Formats: sequence, structure tokens, C-alpha cells
Amino acid sequence: MMKHFSYTAKTFSLLLLCLLINACSWFEVKDSGPSKPVDVSQVPDAVPRVEPLSRYGNPESYEHEGIRYQILKSAAGYKQRGIASWYGTKFHGERTSSGEPYDMYTMSAAHKTLPLPSYARVTNLANGRSVVVKINDRGPFKADRIIDLSYAAAVKLGFHHLGTTQVEVETIVPQGTHEIVGPSSVPSDKQTYVQVGAFSDKEKAQTLSQAIKQQVPWEVNLSSVRVNRKLLHRVRIGPISSLDEANRLVETLTIPALGKPRVIFE
Repeated sequence: MMKHFSYTAKTFSLLLLCLLINACSWFEVKDSGPSKPVDVSQVPDAVPRVEPLSRYGNPESYEHEGIRYQILKSAAGYKQRGIASWYGTKFHGERTSSGEPYDMYTMSAAHKTLPLPSYARVTNLANGRSVVVKINDRGPFKADRIIDLSYAAAVKLGFHHLGTTQVEVETIVPQGTHEIVGPSSVPSDKQTYVQVGAFSDKEKAQTLSQAIKQQVPWEVNLSSVRVNRKLLHRVRIGPISSLDEANRLVETLTIPALGKPRVIFE
């Protein structure tokens, strides 16, 4: 039987470790657009269509950093104004909350409470430009932001160089009814890991990996992957048999201003 893991005690140990690694971020890689200019002017808007609700990312509610979010029963009638941000290379190819891979060159977005998937027209209030996006991810988790857009959507709305802008988000609901496929769970052919960090400096990754091995009852893996021609060294904990346990670990390792680990299915 796996020994009990004391989250509170280990949190302080890992916080001290992070401070020792030159106050590094758990996710050292900064988010950005592509290293070379990419023409996204011909990327089409998302086309709203009837499809079942995602098997993943649609619990009745979920908690993030002490705040509980209630998932809306329907996307119908949603209209809100607020701040939009965008995300790019840091998460390109990573699994979204719905289970789909994130593609920064498609018209997609993240929202905290709309059902996954949903469709919405997003209008930049600064210049009047608008796009239609498919919402397939959760976020952004900053209090003043209402939607996180793909890099392509941000470019077409004309604010990718600014980072944020004021927008209006209005859902588009095609005729038909969403069906819930099932509760959020781990895909049967995948294993669950928690990715603690991704570093360009292999020595930092090794230091973190060795320290975490002394703190958690799971295996800690160090692997390398090339992203946008940059070699990154990933530190992952697992496999972890329970998705609930993985989510608890993520919340434990989330330290304000240092970034958030991610649950990975692989």
C-alpha cells in the first residue's frame, strides 16, 4: 500500500527548493508567439456545429487556487465584456482541459465556466475586429480576465503584440442538444503524470528531479523534448494511479507567482 503523503510538509520543502534554484519558475519557459513570423491571415474561424460535450473538463464544478468555479449548464445566452489574453508556444501541443491538443494556429480559446466545447464570437472593442472561436480549454485564472485566446485568434484580433485587450464574448449555439458523454476520467490507454517543470537548463531540471524524489512516494522522471527548436528538460511525477490524487498534488505544488504544474496523460 502506498504510504500517506503529507502535502503540507512537502509543500514547504519544495518551496525552499525553488528558492534555492535562483527563484526559478516551475515553468521556466516564457510564453510567446512563434520564433519566426507565421501568416495566420488565412486561418478560418471556427465553425459552430452540434457535438457532444467533452468527456473531460465538464465536472459540475472545480476548484482552482481556493476558488470554486461552477460550470454553466448551457452556453446559450452568454454575453460578457472584459479583458482577453492569449497563450502560445508554452502550451502548443499540450493537452487542453477537453482532451484535445492545443494548437496555437487554430481559432480556439479557454474559458473558466462555459461548457466544453462551446463556440463564441469574440470582438476586440478597441478596433471592432471579431473572430469565432471554439472553446476547448479552461482558464484564464486571473481575476480580471474572461477569456484566453489562441495565438492565431489574438493576431487576427490585432492585439498579440499587446498581450491583453478589452473584448466582448458572445456565445453561438447551433441548433441541437449537447449530450454529456461521461464524467472526467483518465483515458483507458493513458497513464497520469504531474509535470512540475520544463527547463532549458538540464542541471536545474536534474536538481529539481533529485530533490522531489526525496519528497513524494511516486517515481520522478526526467525527459527531454525539442519544442520550437529549443531543447527542454521536463520533470514529471508518476505514473499516478488516481486522477484525484494527481489533482491534489497539482494544487499542493501551486505556489503563487511561481507557476502551476499540469496533469499530463501519456
